[in-house]
Amino acid sequence: MRLRAAAAIAAVLLTAVGCGSGQNDTAANPDAALKVGVSPVPHAQVLRYVADNLAKDKGLKIEVVEFTDYVQPNTALVDKSLDANYFQTIPFLDAFKAESGAQLEWVGPVHLEPLGIYSKKHKKLSELPEGAKVAVANDPANEARGLRLLQANGLIKIKEGAEKTATVGDVVENPKKLEIVVLEAAQLPRSLDDTAASVVNGNYAIDAGLKPAQDALVLEKAEGNPNANGLVTRAELKDDKRIKDLQELLTSQQVKDYIKDTFSGAVLAV
Repeated sequence: MRLRAAAAIAAVLLTAVGCGSGQNDTAANPDAALKVGVSPVPHAQVLRYVADNLAKDKGLKIEVVEFTDYVQPNTALVDKSLDANYFQTIPFLDAFKAESGAQLEWVGPVHLEPLGIYSKKHKKLSELPEGAKVAVANDPANEARGLRLLQANGLIKIKEGAEKTATVGDVVENPKKLEIVVLEAAQLPRSLDDTAASVVNGNYAIDAGLKPAQDALVLEKAEGNPNANGLVTRAELKDDKRIKDLQELLTSQQVKDYIKDTFSGAVLAV
């Protein structure tokens, strides 16, 4: 599955190099609107708050472009259909760059969405029966992250030294003989009808009407968590004043207050 995904990404990027460069090359125009790709929840909400309430004070124009998957925001950034995106973590970005060879740059963190284990069938992790089906995301960064959460709660053990890049094949202890399946991250909330439990990304949990602070059996801890979502751009735009202004606004006290008031602990400003 991972090889097919890598091939698909590579194909998209080759197409981008061949016909997409220059579609939205605004590096030389400091007054152009920034086109920023986001996931619908909570990223689009946060960015629209910035665009509607804060950007004008800096003379910044922002065009919000929504995506419902985790591949297109990066491929669109590579082919210059976007100027930046705001949806991913450093581990996810590193995995994408390793597979695609894309020259993308991390600008800075904005918020954390704690990964959670959810179930429609069980109230506690201890209730999971032997052989229960448990789903995790199929992209490299979130698969490893999901497996680490299962390990942190005593359900499995990952091979020593493989924690950062772990796959299901790196599980060396599985006392309950859980059937761990990998699914596209966006499908995980819907998988709860068919699994005993699923490890769901925060944005997809919120988008599905789940309340992480209330509905998750367990959540990732925020302390020392490397999985903050942040702003990403291309190398030639990293020092663009508009990008710097946007990062400053995304980490402002106004945005921190908005995140706290709007998401009630399901999203944490960093």
